[in-house]
Amino acid sequence: MRLRSFFLKLLIGSVAVSSLIGIGVVLFGDFGHFEIRVLMTTLTITAASILGLTCGAALESGKGNLLPKTGIVSSVVAAISYQFIIWNALDRNEIFIKSTLTVTVLAVVCSHLSLLALARLDGRFVWSRWVGWFSDWLLAGLILFLMWFEPEGESDIIFRSIAVLSIIVATVTVVTPVFHKLSAGEPDIGKIDLEIEQLKKRILELEQKKASISAEKADRSI
Repeated sequence: MRLRSFFLKLLIGSVAVSSLIGIGVVLFGDFGHFEIRVLMTTLTITAASILGLTCGAALESGKGNLLPKTGIVSSVVAAISYQFIIWNALDRNEIFIKSTLTVTVLAVVCSHLSLLALARLDGRFVWSRWVGWFSDWLLAGLILFLMWFEPEGESDIIFRSIAVLSIIVATVTVVTPVFHKLSAGEPDIGKIDLEIEQLKKRILELEQKKASISAEKADRSI
């Protein structure tokens, strides 16, 4: 809960700063290079907060471990890296810019897949999750291939593939909440077992906390 709360507060703060800058521009009409960089900084933090919030929700709900953690780390690294570009520190370094974009793609993919993982799907709709995984990673691979290797000539197949995969990703994103809703009424023994395990874990934590408090009181009474 702490992780999700952190990114939520960061999101609210960055949006508030962006709003104040916008209001200042409207009232005073002064929008120079410094103001643009500050605004870009806050927008970058806003984007990173949204990605981190999604990954944090998946991590805290137990919907994966490596994927949301990778998304959180990638989001933070990307947000920091963009500051060097925005404030003209490494804005002319091609390798650094491409590396930043690579981390950004990784963060977006991990965040999107973490978001899809939050949906509870029964056996009828599990295939959509696998389609999402395959399409996301393949689309990311094609984009990174074009960015890093810059193949000579324009390959019509690659661009058509990117377009098709983008449509598939968008479709999976739209239909997943529908599948989640349709799966809500279906009994699933696996889900029940998972909830039981989570409750047992919580009960164990509370018993340990109770024992610790009792031990502290016993020490004080001696």
